[in-house]
Amino acid sequence: MIIPKSREEIELLRESALIVSRTLGMLASEVKPGVTTLHLDKLAETFIRDHGAEPGFLGMYDFPNSLCMSPNAQVVHGIPNDEPLKEGDIISIDCGALKNGFYGDHAYTFAIGEIDPETEKLLRVTKESLYLGIREFKAGNRVGDVGFAIQQYAEKHGFGVVRELVGHGLGEKMHEDPEMPNYGKRGRGKKFIEGMVVAIEPMINAGTHRIKQLKDGWTILTADNKPSAHFEHDVALIDGKPELLSTFHYIYEALGIQSDEEDEFRAHKMEF
Repeated sequence: MIIPKSREEIELLRESALIVSRTLGMLASEVKPGVTTLHLDKLAETFIRDHGAEPGFLGMYDFPNSLCMSPNAQVVHGIPNDEPLKEGDIISIDCGALKNGFYGDHAYTFAIGEIDPETEKLLRVTKESLYLGIREFKAGNRVGDVGFAIQQYAEKHGFGVVRELVGHGLGEKMHEDPEMPNYGKRGRGKKFIEGMVVAIEPMINAGTHRIKQLKDGWTILTADNKPSAHFEHDVALIDGKPELLSTFHYIYEALGIQSDEEDEFRAHKMEF
């Protein structure tokens, strides 16, 4: 059952989402060759707690860390470790925070130094597909409309759309109804209602859409060991339109990137 949120609850969700956004922005300056994902994980846990929140992933379903850190062919749910990042790697960082009883949850895939052109294209297309999906999160539409937009765009560029892992509703629980697949058919699935909040998160592979799981019970890899990208935003349905609760602004600020990609999804300009 979809749980609509009041305006007050949406603002609490925005606060949690922005803690995650700031955490990812802090990490953007630290993600570089020679750094370990375990070091980044400890930085994130400290940062989240210093901002009056709790790490949303730590201990959830017995997950051992604060961040899901998934390099290269890892799709999601990678466990931080002591292996240093290398020039040419990519790393998907998925982060959650719990504050005032509500969760924030979003993700970004970073390039470590210079990456090859095809992997760069994968990151660009995956992020673009995220915004195409968000655009379909509006009054009168259904879950399948979002999934269709993401799938069509990713597959048009020759990439594989993961089927087994999906976005989700967000609120007092990290995972609420509805499930938000990154594939689907227009007009199918649950209908969107005013006040609902979801995490939309394309997980797109350079090759096959098929995946496999490591024996650690968490780490998901592409079946052909080609790279995978993951971008995620928290979005509320307000006055029939998608309103971003999270932002990549802090990441872009750290990396010196200029972007207006989020502007259409904000009723009011945010003060950063």
